[in-house]
Amino acid sequence: MSSQKEDIIGRAITMTDLVQYQPGSVISRTLIDKKIGTLTLFAFDEGQGLSEHTVPYDAVVLIIDGTADITIDGTPRRATAGQLVVMPANHPHALRAVERFKMLLVMIRA
Repeated sequence: MSSQKEDIIGRAITMTDLVQYQPGSVISRTLIDKKIGTLTLFAFDEGQGLSEHTVPYDAVVLIIDGTADITIDGTPRRATAGQLVVMPANHPHALRAVERFKMLLVMIRA
């Protein structure tokens, strides 16, 4: 196990402290990467995002700071800190930072 993962195992952590904003960038930190799924933290600077794409498994976004527009099947949804959005498998989706935001992405592959 990498030392970066060891520093979070078995501890109560504040997710917003585990990934930092950087100007004009999207930063990510994978917390768990297993065959059945992943947990990844992201920090998006204002205006940054992920272009539309489709994946063959469900994904869940939990906004932990800031505000994002999450588009699923062409319909935008605004999400703010504390809100959760389920992005179903095989449906095109995209994300964009309305203001800088952090999120936890949970992908379930099984």
